[in-house]
Order: sequence, then C-alpha cells, then structure tokens
Amino acid sequence: MADQEDEELKMASRQSTPQHESPEPKRSKPLENSGVGGEASHPEESPEVRNRLLQRELMAAAAERRMSAAKSAAAAAAKNVESAKDVKIAEKRTAEVKTAAATAVKNMESVKDVNIKGLEGDSKGKGVNLEKVEGKSGISDTSLSVLDADELFLMIFGNRVSKDVLAQWSNQGIRFSADPETSMGLVQHEGGPCGVLAAIQAFVLKYLLFSPEASDNVAQNIPSNLSIRRVPKNESVATDIFSRLSEGQKSRALVRSMSEILFLCGCNERALIASLNISNHDFVESVNGSEDEAIAKVLRDLSVESGADLQKVLRVDTCTSRWSALQKLEALLPIFRSRMGALLFLISALLSRGLDNVQEDRDDPSQPLVTAPFGHASQEIVNLLLSGSAVANVFDGKMDLGGGMFVKGITTTVEVGFLTLLESLNFCKVGQYLKCPKWPIWVVGSESHYTVLFALDTKVQEENELENRETQTGERLMPKIKAEAVLLDLDKSLGGVKDSTGLMGKKVFDLYHFNGIAKSIPNGGQTSGNEIPIQRPRITKLRVSVPPRWTPEEFMADIPILSSSGTNESGGVENSYEVSKPQHAPLVDCIRTRWPRSVCSWEGDAPSIV
Repeated sequence: MADQEDEELKMASRQSTPQHESPEPKRSKPLENSGVGGEASHPEESPEVRNRLLQRELMAAAAERRMSAAKSAAAAAAKNVESAKDVKIAEKRTAEVKTAAATAVKNMESVKDVNIKGLEGDSKGKGVNLEKVEGKSGISDTSLSVLDADELFLMIFGNRVSKDVLAQWSNQGIRFSADPETSMGLVQHEGGPCGVLAAIQAFVLKYLLFSPEASDNVAQNIPSNLSIRRVPKNESVATDIFSRLSEGQKSRALVRSMSEILFLCGCNERALIASLNISNHDFVESVNGSEDEAIAKVLRDLSVESGADLQKVLRVDTCTSRWSALQKLEALLPIFRSRMGALLFLISALLSRGLDNVQEDRDDPSQPLVTAPFGHASQEIVNLLLSGSAVANVFDGKMDLGGGMFVKGITTTVEVGFLTLLESLNFCKVGQYLKCPKWPIWVVGSESHYTVLFALDTKVQEENELENRETQTGERLMPKIKAEAVLLDLDKSLGGVKDSTGLMGKKVFDLYHFNGIAKSIPNGGQTSGNEIPIQRPRITKLRVSVPPRWTPEEFMADIPILSSSGTNESGGVENSYEVSKPQHAPLVDCIRTRWPRSVCSWEGDAPSIV
C-alpha cells in the first residue's frame, strides 16, 4: 500500500508541473464538477488548473488511505475490538486456560492474584517453556539460559557430585513439624540441606517470638514478645507458646522469613524466586486431592542431575517490591513444601544475590557450595542467608594476609546470629556481628550439622549492673577485682552493689535448643512391644548461669543455679533456689563462646548438635 501511495504522489507531482512554464497563482474555484480518472471537469478550466485539482484530490485520497490504515492497525492492536477476530479468539483461549487453572488448583489463594496463561510442552519436562505470568506490579518472570543453569549447577554441586548428595538436596521440603511441642520447627529428613533449613528456622522464630503484627494482610495476629506471658510453674514456656500457634501464623512467619532473606541477598532491591515449571493439566488429574499430593505426583519421576535438567524445570520470578514477594511466596508455598523446596530456596538466594556477586564474595570460587563428600551446606551458604553475602568466614570485616591479599568476613550487623563448636576448638573466631545479633537467636554449627539456639527474652544479651561497671571502667587489675568482690557484700545504701536475689551479679536465664533432624521416639513417650515409634524433631530447655566476666571463680563457687521453679508467674525471679548439678554437652561449649564460663543444666536427654 505504501508503494502504491508513493507512485500516486509521484504521478500527481508530474501532472502538476507544466514544463517550461511558471505555475499560475492559486484560484478559488468551485469543485463540484471536478473529477478524478476521466470524470468531466468544468469547461472553462485550463489544463493547468485541472492538473492542479487532480493533484490535490490524489493527495487527499492518499491521506485518507493512510488514516484508514492507521485505524486498522490500532484496531488490530486493541485486544477488545470486536473486529479483531483473531485476537478475540486468542483471548477466549487464554480465558479458558485461566478457568482451568483456577479449578484445578482450587486451594491456592494466588489464583485470585496471578493469572496463568497457556503452558506448552510435555509433562516430562522435555521442551517445556516457562509459564508467562501476568499479575500485580513488581513481578516479572524469566527463564534461565542453558549457560546460566550450567553455571548455577556447578556453583552449587561442582562437576563430581554423587547421586547420593543430589538425592539429599532433591528430597527435602520446607515443612513444619506435625508434633505439637515442636510445631514451630522445620523438619529435616535428609542430611545436607540443614544449613538452609536452620537459617530459615532462625528467621521464623524471630517472627513468631518477637515481631509485632505486620501492617500488611500477609501476616496477621502474630504474637509479640512472648517471653513475658504468664504460665504456671514447672510448665515449659516454649511448649505453651508453640502448641498454640495456628497453621496460618506459622505460614505467615515462614513467608515473611523467606522474603526477608531473599531481599537481604538482593541488597534490599529485589528478590528472585525460583520455582518449578509445572503445567496446569498435571494438577487436573489430582483435582480431588491436596495440592501437596498433586505436586508430589508430578515430581515423582523428576531427576535433576545437570544444569540442563535444572534449566528445563526451573522458572524464576523477579519481585521488586516486598508486597509482591510476599504474595508470590505465599502462592508458592506448596512448591516449597515439596521435596525440591530446600534446593529451590537456595537457588532463589543465589539468584537474588547474583551469580557474579556470589563468586566475588567467596575466597575460593572454584569449590562447590555444597561440600564433598557428604553434601553439607558450606559456611558460605549459611552466611549468605544470614548476612546477604556468601563470604566464607565468620569474623568481622576483612583479614589482611599480606601482599595485597585479603579474606572476607561479615561486614554488617545481622538479625539472627551464628555460633559454632569450631570456635571452642580454636579453629575459628566468630565476630561480634554474628555473636551478638539483634535478636537472641543463633544458628549453631558443628562439624556436620546446623541447629538453632534461641531465648524467649531479649534481655539475655543485656549486661547487668556489674557488667556495666566493667564496661565503663575497662579492664581491672586483681586488687580492684577483690575490691569489687567486697562491694558485692554491701547493700546499695552503703555504697555497694548487693542485690536482693543473692546472685552476686550472676545472670541466670533459659535457652532453648532446636534440632530439626527427625528422631524416632515411642508414641506417647512410653515403650511397648507393639508400639510404632513416631518421628519428631527435638527441643531442649537449658538453664544457663553466667558469672560476671571480671569475677574470679572462687567468689562464685557457692552461688547456686536457679532451678526451673525459680521463675514466678510474672516472669520475675523468686528468692528460692535449688542447686542443679552442672551438665556438659558439645552445645555447652558453643554457649560458652557467647557467655564465657557459663554452666548449663537440663532435664532428659542431652541436647544434640549432630
């Protein structure tokens, strides 16, 4: 059409240009009898006038055709114009697929907010295209290139990973315990992903125990600092709290925790959420079952043994607002509960940080993040989830090795911290950033496992009056230490610092240790010949006694440890004491790296960090 219009304009131009004559002035002549293409013209008009009129009408006709073409193009682009029949048909098909998805995944709240268009490809993952998602602003979806998927796989597992390690990381979901006493805890069934689960667990406890109700609709009715709740004597405060948690409270705490970690990795600018590329018809077959059952059936034959396998089944959503990330994570909870959940969250954290940034963080980027031969999560993975940087060390700042070489540690304060048995063995030194986090929650590392230690009271990290004196006056010589010990026996009215509890500056508080590894215990707590054991994680309450740092041991030897019955209903300390025999376990060595010279006691089995 454009060529035709140009030809007509050229013809009109040639006709309107008389040879060897100057153009006549423009005349105002009536056009009733003027014509185009052989129609009669006014008998008194000269040939030049007729040519000029013909040129004008040709140009007007060309302009009309351009306007008509523009209107047709606009109509074709507008999806709702009835004349665009092909677009109308495409919209109708899209609406049908949306309806099928909403019916098949009827229990997913995300269907109200996210519209899923048609997904093409077979159910075995060969030639599958990623779903196209249109939803709330702040979410866009992409697919990984084959090269990126290969880089990601090698970064996590290396090129000599065993099938056993892949099985460990491909069979661990992010699920809460069904046991009432440990219902706040994430259960671990496979070795390996414990570093990922423990980090998420630490943030979940933060939201369950200390965070006030959120201002958005995703997290509601989450209790605030529960350490001040009144409970009867001899009753476990943690058990009382966790048995009252609803599934909604736990799910909201999990969603908020995952979102915070991913935005921490994404420098508070973005969160990339990796999930599975599952087509809608896979759910239709299991529409009468639960979402978890439907997803488990789809993943039954899924195997991820290379970057190519990962690229086929992975989809990635980029969220640039916290609200959109919360909505997306809430919608994807069934996926994260599946056997691929822990691996998908690790991938999400790495992509949120950026693969190049992750390699830049590391001291030795040639090594895989999952350590050989047992498939444990490296310190780099744990540090990434706790601090947002995949550094390999736990000290503060950088360490100068000389010759312009540095190794990197933690460079910022953290919400939840980290303690390790390796410090008690003098293999490393945890810095103050990880040792003294904002909230009294720590991931605890051993040689082969990660667990979580936490307190219900934020005051466990505060200094008492005697410790404040030490902080204000600095290090003390032995004569001054002895003088301070004398002051312990004097009442405040006489210039001393004697307190009514008789603890002489000793701090006594409770800590709780959670180990997500499921352990077989007799059903109901008693053993019988025909009884089937149940699987449950382990939680242990420890009574911790910490002397003032500057006080010699001989001045504290006769001070008893406050027993469980020494906590009154208002959360205060009673004046009655019972001597508990100090106990020891590897966890106590970890606790002493945070509270030197502390002694611990507990009831029942010793807390296990392996």
